[in-house]
Amino acid sequence: MIAVCCHAICSLYNIDMVRISHNLHISDNEIELSAIRAQGAGGQNVNKVSSAIHLRFDIAASSLPEKYRRRLLALQDHRITKQGVIIIKAQQHRTRERNRADAVERLRRLVQSVLKEPKKRIATRPSKAAKRRRLDEKSQRGKTKQLRKKILD
Repeated sequence: MIAVCCHAICSLYNIDMVRISHNLHISDNEIELSAIRAQGAGGQNVNKVSSAIHLRFDIAASSLPEKYRRRLLALQDHRITKQGVIIIKAQQHRTRERNRADAVERLRRLVQSVLKEPKKRIATRPSKAAKRRRLDEKSQRGKTKQLRKKILD
């Protein structure tokens, strides 16, 4: 696996900030990018070129507001480690530039998913008619099963 310095890639591809929303950005120095060799078939070129991108984003050390950091850490996502680091591996495209853009876009979408405030669940009770219907259906199923029994003389 070949790793390339984050700052070299950021300056090479001119990443300044990742825009999450109109008032929320992630700075380029919070994202660690490294170029690695892609897996799978690809002919002679696959063993020579490091076209896949490994993106690492430390949630706890980021400049995101606290409520978004808490929501990100609470997500049950396989890309988030126990240490609170988001790891995204992009290797779908043939070029490093497109894989880098894909990885950054996937990070942007993941952070955007926690921007919406989750709705609070309001506990409701079933109505009397709903309880009655449930019990009637339950007794009907019981009667149907009684009819399936063998008749003993």
